[in-house]
Amino acid sequence: MPKKYDIVVVGAGFAGLYMLYKFQKARLSIKVFEAASDLGGTWYWNRYPGARCDVESMQYSYQFSKELQQEWNWSEQYATQPEILKYINYVADKYNLRNKISFNSKVLSIIFIEKKGLWKIQVSGKGFFYANFCVMATGCLSLPYTPLFKGLTKFKGPVYHTAKWPKDNIVFNRKIVGIIGTGSSAIQSIPIIANQAKHLFVFQRTPHYTVPARNRKLNYRVDNKKNNFKKPRGFGFDKELSVQEIKKNYHILRKKAKNMFSAMAFPLNLKSALEVTEKERELEYERRWQLGGIPFIGSFKDLNINKKANETAANFVRKKIKSIVKDKITANNLTPNYPIGCKRLAVDSGYYDTFNKNNVTLVDISNTPISKITNNGILIEKKLYKIDELILATGFDAMTGALLNINIVGKQKVMLKEKWKNGPVSYLGLAVKDFPNLFTITGPGSPSVFTNMIVSIEQHVDWIYKCIIYMKKHKIAKIEATSDAENNWVKYNKNCAVKHIRSSCNSWYKGSNIDGKPNVFMPFVGGYPQYYNICKQISKNKYEGFDLISD
Repeated sequence: MPKKYDIVVVGAGFAGLYMLYKFQKARLSIKVFEAASDLGGTWYWNRYPGARCDVESMQYSYQFSKELQQEWNWSEQYATQPEILKYINYVADKYNLRNKISFNSKVLSIIFIEKKGLWKIQVSGKGFFYANFCVMATGCLSLPYTPLFKGLTKFKGPVYHTAKWPKDNIVFNRKIVGIIGTGSSAIQSIPIIANQAKHLFVFQRTPHYTVPARNRKLNYRVDNKKNNFKKPRGFGFDKELSVQEIKKNYHILRKKAKNMFSAMAFPLNLKSALEVTEKERELEYERRWQLGGIPFIGSFKDLNINKKANETAANFVRKKIKSIVKDKITANNLTPNYPIGCKRLAVDSGYYDTFNKNNVTLVDISNTPISKITNNGILIEKKLYKIDELILATGFDAMTGALLNINIVGKQKVMLKEKWKNGPVSYLGLAVKDFPNLFTITGPGSPSVFTNMIVSIEQHVDWIYKCIIYMKKHKIAKIEATSDAENNWVKYNKNCAVKHIRSSCNSWYKGSNIDGKPNVFMPFVGGYPQYYNICKQISKNKYEGFDLISD
C-alpha cells in the first residue's frame, strides 16, 4: 500500500522550503519531493558564470523570522548564486527541514483518484504516494528551453545550457566560444566568459535592455549615533547605510516593500515623465543610471503605463548604449526598438562595454536565423562560425513549463495540459477548476515574476496554510475553484494587462519564446498590494469563489 501524507509538495526551492517550515508544527504529515540532488530550485541549477540575483540581497530573503533576518549576513548588495544557495541551506539546517525532503525524486504524474478523494503521486524510482493536498512549488523559471536547432546533436564540442550548468568549474581559457541568446543569463555571463575565452561569438536574435547593477560589498560599519531611517528610501539608494542600520529598521522597509507594485522597497518618483522638462528628465535618468539596478524603471510613475513616457526612458538607455559601444554597427544591433520594461529589465556588470573587446563579436541573427549547427560551428546562411564550445542561453519554458512537464490529471480525467492548451486558466494563480486540493505557488495568474519572488512566495504559502487549517477546523474535505471565479479572474487579469507596457511586446511573459506555445500574457499585472488585498478578502469571505466540500 503506497504511503499517504496530508500534504505533498513538489519542489525544494524557496517556496517548497517555506511550505515545509510552515506546516512542520501543524500536526499534519508533509513530504517534499525534489528532482535535484539538493536544495535550491532555480538557484541549484543556474550556476553559470556571473549568476546573481537582480533583487537586493537584503530584500531577497525570508521575512517570516525576525531572528533569521538578524543573524544572517549577506556580503554583497546583489547576492551571487553560491551565496544564495548557502543561505537556503542555512535555513534548512536551522529549522531541521531536510529529513522531510526526498532528493533525486522527480515527480512524473499527479492523478486525482475520485473514489478515494486523494492525489496519487508517481515519483521516479520511488513508486507511488497518496496525499490529501498537493502543492506545486515548481517555480516560474525552472524548465530550461532548448530550441530545436538543426544539427545540435552533431556538435563535437561541449554544449552547456545556462539553466543546467554543471557543478564543475568550467573555464574557457584559449577556447573559441559561441553563446546563443542575450537575455538576463547571457547578460550576466558574457562579460566573464569574454575575459576567459580566446574569442566569444554572441548570437543575438533580439537586443535586450539592461542597466548597470553598480554592485558593491555591503557596509558593516557600526555607528550607534547614526540612524538614517526616519525617511526610508530603499536599500540600494543610500549606500552609506550599514547592514546594522538596515537590520535595526527592517520592519519599516519590509512594510514599504509590501505597499509597492513589485514588493520591493525603492523610491518611486511620483511625477510623470511628461510633466517635467527634458533637462529634469535627463537628470533623473542619469541619477538612476548611476545608482544602478531595476529601480531605474521607477524614475517616473508612468513608465509602465504610458508609451510616450516610456519612450523617454527607452531613448535614454538607447543613447547610453551608443555612447558606450564604439563600433556603430554593433551599437545599433544592441539597441532595442521596443518599450523598456516590456521584457524583464536586466541588470549587468559591464555588459555593453564587453562588446568593445577585440575578442568579442556580436552576430545579429534577427533577419538571418541560424541555419544549422555543424560538428564544429554555427552556420548562418553560408557563413560558418567555427567554435570549440557552445553555450545555450535560451531561457525557460516560463510560468507553465514545469507544471505541464508533469502529467497532472484532475477530476473526470481532465488533463492540465489539455485544459491549458490555449493558455493557462486559474483562480488567483493559486487553484484550478477540476483540480481539488491542488495549489500552485506563484502560478500563472499571480504577480510572481513581476515582484520580489520571496515576498510573493511567502504570501502564497501563508494563504494556503490558513486555507488548509480552516478546512481542518471546519471538517472540509476538498476545496476547488469554481468555473465562474476562474473565468472571471482570467478576464480580469487580461483586462489589467491590455494597456500595460509589460504586455506590449513578445516575451516569455506571453510564451513568445517557445515555438507553438499559446501567446497569452500569463502573470497578474495589477501589482502586489492589490493582489494581496484581493486574496485576503477572498479568505475573509470564507473562500469566496471556491466550492468547499465537507466530509
